Amino acid sequence: MEKGLATINTRYNGRPMGDWASKLGFTRAPVIHSLRTAVAAVVSLLLARGLKQPEFYWAPISTIVILLSPINPMALGWQRFAGTAMGAVLGALIASYLEPNWVVYGIGIFVCSIFSAILRLHAAYRFAAITVTIVLLVPHEHRPWIVAVHRFVEVSLGIAVALLTTFAWPSPEREQAR
Repeated sequence: MEKGLATINTRYNGRPMGDWASKLGFTRAPVIHSLRTAVAAVVSLLLARGLKQPEFYWAPISTIVILLSPINPMALGWQRFAGTAMGAVLGALIASYLEPNWVVYGIGIFVCSIFSAILRLHAAYRFAAITVTIVLLVPHEHRPWIVAVHRFVEVSLGIAVALLTTFAWPSPEREQAR
């Protein structure tokens, strides 16, 4: 009788009780990866809020994009940093001299692509285009240069936190690859 109870307590359908957790993907690596991402996102959020950034949410978004991407974090961080810088400058220049409308916006996206090619920052183009879009199309209370600087600071803060997290707390997947 006791042997039967022990079997019931340790087995379910003939498998050890821990199998259900691994079938659901609830293993050590995803838990650590999730915790790592959550901690880094919260750190980005608190730093951006501490710096009183108006669109503070871009910092944790940038952190999450880099930490959860299959692309090497250093490469993606550089692409995002360079693209955001280029887009901030172009967006602020365009918005300072032209009234944003669909034609000006289209030209801004085109110019981002051309500058990305000239500067050999092809992979940064998408981030430059996103930043130009935000600077030109999202209504803001401040002048374009202030908006552009805020966007750059918010994104750069998120990149920095993601890269520091990558070095200080490597992901379980990358540790296994070593």
